[in-house]
Amino acid sequence: MIVMMLAPMLLEAGDERPPNVILIYVDDLGYGDLGTYGSKKNDTPRLDELAAGGMRFTDYYTASALCTPSRASLLSGCYPGRLNFDLFGEQKQRLVLFPGMADGLHPDEKILPEVLRERGYATGIVGKWHLGDQPEHLPTRHGFDSYFGLPYSNDMAIMPRSKQYPPLPLLRGEKVIEQQPKQPELIEKYTEESVSFINANKDKPFFLYLAHMHVHLPHYVMDRFVMNSRNGVYGGAVAAVDWSTGVLMEELKKLGLEKNTIIIFTSDNGSRVDKHGGSNGALRGNKAQTWEGGMRVPCIVRWPARIPAGSVCKELVSAMDFYPTLSGLAGVDVSKLPKFDGHDVLALWEGRDGAKMPYEKFYYFQKGALEAVRSGKWKYRVAMEGNKEVKGLYDLDTDIGEATDVSADHEGIVRELQKAMDDMRKKLGDARLKIEGEERRPKVMTPDPKPLTTFDENYPYPVPSYLLDEAG
Repeated sequence: MIVMMLAPMLLEAGDERPPNVILIYVDDLGYGDLGTYGSKKNDTPRLDELAAGGMRFTDYYTASALCTPSRASLLSGCYPGRLNFDLFGEQKQRLVLFPGMADGLHPDEKILPEVLRERGYATGIVGKWHLGDQPEHLPTRHGFDSYFGLPYSNDMAIMPRSKQYPPLPLLRGEKVIEQQPKQPELIEKYTEESVSFINANKDKPFFLYLAHMHVHLPHYVMDRFVMNSRNGVYGGAVAAVDWSTGVLMEELKKLGLEKNTIIIFTSDNGSRVDKHGGSNGALRGNKAQTWEGGMRVPCIVRWPARIPAGSVCKELVSAMDFYPTLSGLAGVDVSKLPKFDGHDVLALWEGRDGAKMPYEKFYYFQKGALEAVRSGKWKYRVAMEGNKEVKGLYDLDTDIGEATDVSADHEGIVRELQKAMDDMRKKLGDARLKIEGEERRPKVMTPDPKPLTTFDENYPYPVPSYLLDEAG
């Protein structure tokens, strides 16, 4: 295979500089975890300020209720199944990627940083990648100029009483620079790295993808954030993310970049909603489920140059929309990109008269299976819960908590949505029903994959005391 290196397509002199983009992606943050979304437990003054200066979305969805597929969708604009990024491993039994697995994005996929880099953007990722840890699958092989962070989830590390995983690797570029890093300090390191990236690229358009470790379990949070928390260590983790966001906001202001920088703040999936303190507000369900709580998450977008301050969008949008919207703003002809499922939602961002939800239907996938579809206010769901198939039709305008199945009163709508699901299964498949899908694209599997680090039985790895509090 011959690979051609394309020179960046820089803007001509006199052309308007496209906006900078900072995409802040939080791990497992729930719909009810921010003050601006109604939290009474977590203090989020800087994120509330971000929302006051931009647009808050009430009906924003991630494309999966789990880490790896949601991140693939975010950067590609596709449902996970279109990329074959919904089940992992040779036997397709894993729901996310683990250390040393073979799976990775196909090199023909043209994800967002690649698109923007061709338009002259500097591109950097800080934090969690989780789209493959083999060298050829790392971010620097998929359009990012620089990388600093963990290649997968922070719980995939050596834990007390367990050597299930190899030592957790901290990467710079493609090199492991530290094993088993002290996790509480990573929020500061990630923020410092982000500030350095902004300063290094302040004179040209840049795309910064900051993918936080927080608020994924186990929670390792700096004492200064926990001390003032009203919601224990979880509230401390949320406060740390809030602080980090505020630092970036102040840096943009100091550099005079605030007006033409888009800040996007959102989450990869809903909260676990367990004893640790997370909340999905009034939504039913949690992470790893296709109830609203698993996939409807907070989203704030601020762009002072174009987005009205203090605005609220109640139209259905998704993480897949950033791909075409940001590409279009960079001057890309999106019709020439690989097929995607998202929509250009700039009209909604700008609050134009008559701008409406771009989705006739939005589909909820989980474990490689299509479990639900939403059309307007109607959501029809059919999923396995244990050994039982559960079906229901819900009016999300009046029943955001999906408490009342109204399918018996709307049989015509049920039939319409069932047909829509059958049509989508023909396109993207359904693992539960053993339907392959005609439009699924290939991923790549590295032969003889190996973890980035290996555990040495003869080496006495120190297990820091902070790891002893919450193992696993």
